[in-house]
Amino acid sequence: MDKRWNSAEEAVSDVVDGATLLVGGFSGAGVPEMLIDALLRQGAKDLTLVHNNAGNAHLGVAKLLAANRVRKVICSFPRSWESHIFEGLYNTGKVELECVPQGTLAERLRAGGAGLGGFFTPTGFGTPLAEGKETRVVDGRGYVLEQPLKGDFALVKAKRADRWGNLQYRMTARNFGPVMCMAAGTAIVEVDEIMPLGTLDPENIVTSGVFVQRVVQVMQRSDRNV
Repeated sequence: MDKRWNSAEEAVSDVVDGATLLVGGFSGAGVPEMLIDALLRQGAKDLTLVHNNAGNAHLGVAKLLAANRVRKVICSFPRSWESHIFEGLYNTGKVELECVPQGTLAERLRAGGAGLGGFFTPTGFGTPLAEGKETRVVDGRGYVLEQPLKGDFALVKAKRADRWGNLQYRMTARNFGPVMCMAAGTAIVEVDEIMPLGTLDPENIVTSGVFVQRVVQVMQRSDRNV
């Protein structure tokens, strides 16, 4: 039941080429920078990257794109603040894009984690985003069938954890973390603090440890005797 790992490098060591990688955060909020840096050093490539956007400047997931580690991006905002790395790769045909509305992206991840077979949403009906998808009219309103989305691995940032993997987040850094932990085969979480068992208020635990496989403390080493 002890899900603490000694380093980010160890935690991402088995990410394989071609994996689907769910990465939490948007802009600078909740991005697991230490895990991304460790993955860069690890060398996994040909990744399918699921993130809110396509990276900003040379920060976060943009570093994976700049290192040519990404084959496809699934995101809501491919053009955002200083997303020039992605734009250059996309315009030269070096990376694929699947654009998904932000609410749909979150619900696809939730559906994947909950074991659902898909869902109908009005978002995107009658637009190019609905091309090739099943549509249906219910009570006079059009809907699009969206498929669940899962990942082989998730890289997530949280504020606190215990050794069982229960998580608390800091404000908007929570964003996609909970649904990505649910939807991934292996959820890897970097945290600022690892707390002794019983000190996290159960009412304030956002992600249950049942959805988390690995926890890495990035600010300081934890007491292994906790």
